[in-house]
Amino acid sequence: MRIGIFGSNRQAGKQESIKTLFDTIRRLGGKVWVEAGFYRYLSEQFAYAPEIESLIESDVFPLDMVISLGGDGTFLRTAAWVGRREIPVLGINTGRLGFLADIGENEIVETLEEVLRGDYLTEERSLLELQTPLPQDGDNNFALNEIAVLKRDTASMIAVHTSLNEEFLTSYLADGLLIATATGSTAYSMSVNGPIIIPQSKNIVLSPVAPHSLNVRPLVIPEDYRIRLKVETRNGNFLISLDGRSAVYPSESEFLISKANFCLKIVKRTGQSFYDTLRKKLLWGTDVREVASGRNNGMTGFLPATSLRTAKR
Repeated sequence: MRIGIFGSNRQAGKQESIKTLFDTIRRLGGKVWVEAGFYRYLSEQFAYAPEIESLIESDVFPLDMVISLGGDGTFLRTAAWVGRREIPVLGINTGRLGFLADIGENEIVETLEEVLRGDYLTEERSLLELQTPLPQDGDNNFALNEIAVLKRDTASMIAVHTSLNEEFLTSYLADGLLIATATGSTAYSMSVNGPIIIPQSKNIVLSPVAPHSLNVRPLVIPEDYRIRLKVETRNGNFLISLDGRSAVYPSESEFLISKANFCLKIVKRTGQSFYDTLRKKLLWGTDVREVASGRNNGMTGFLPATSLRTAKR
């Protein structure tokens, strides 16, 4: 298997995990390509130069799978690079929370052994496409998590006039508006009280950021809807962010957002599920008081009823 590795340039204290990754792939007979910037980082910061086939320096490459080594931000940058190529992406988490990069450092060897013998699943995740008459960044007008329309700095709130399938919905008066995929529902959208959406549900959510009116709530719509926006601001310009890649646009700009005509393939371990991730990452069913006191012993599922009764007393 030909594997490309992309990584975060913030890997302090992760040398052993990185070495384990490269050594395991080689031991199992895999061939390794590494993104040039990450290889330089390893060489300069850790004096580590793993044996590889070649550096990834252009958009021409012969890969069967890509590994993202870092957090969810690294995964999103990797997804933007993979784009339409339909190469499956495996996320190994050396960052913090990790909803997309959900393989822990202690699972590297076991996961790679499964992957290189073909024992894994792939999930197809939808992306959003941004269309605008103004110049944009070539093939980078896609988002796996969300497209965010945001005010700049401390400027006044913006007005986002929104239509669904050419029918007017409302004008959001707010600090911004997030259009998030089901994948992105556990990211920025969740932080502004948007709902969590199961990836297989084929929906997207419109979540206002600090709306002027408290009766304006997040709205879930089918992912095949076309969303038209016109944005007004007293400041003269505002931000559009696609998975954190931001650009400034002038007031009165109009955009069309729709489901992209391709998907991203995400590698999952056999038996791994979205519900597993919710329990582990958000501690669902876990008494956080026991976690804080160290009495949970790493348990991430539901606590026994006796434990819950004891905690209540």
